[in-house]
Amino acid sequence: MTEYLTHSPEGTEAIGEQLAAALAARPFAFVALYGELGVGKTAFVRGFCRFFKIDRVKSPTYTVVNEYRGAASVFHMDLYRMRDEDDLLSVGYDDYLGRRGYLLCEWSERIPGAIPPDAIRVTIARTDGDTGRKITVEGCPELCKGDEKC
Repeated sequence: MTEYLTHSPEGTEAIGEQLAAALAARPFAFVALYGELGVGKTAFVRGFCRFFKIDRVKSPTYTVVNEYRGAASVFHMDLYRMRDEDDLLSVGYDDYLGRRGYLLCEWSERIPGAIPPDAIRVTIARTDGDTGRKITVEGCPELCKGDEKC
């Protein structure tokens, strides 16, 4: 597990970009994002996408999934409105699991039984005021290289 503290949306984006760099050698990764409304999940994804030369990242709240193409494919899914696995299937969730690229799912706590066991779990929590965040990344040994505490 790796923990970070940030004090701005740009800091949160930088951690997302760092995770993308660590995962760049993988052909696929599932990143489960956890955190309350407005905590910075989309900012994290924006930074992740920036590593792959993707800009103009928007929250998929109303579209459910946004597909981005750059140096790699990134699929950004919002699971907030998902009630059960039937809802997931209706948006092609299983298809995304089999594609080459990176699937980042906001509101993963809504579908705990559908998260792959090898998923990377990113939790973002407020720490102080409007901008302080604690970001915890679990399941990504690539981030731990050279860090004995990890």
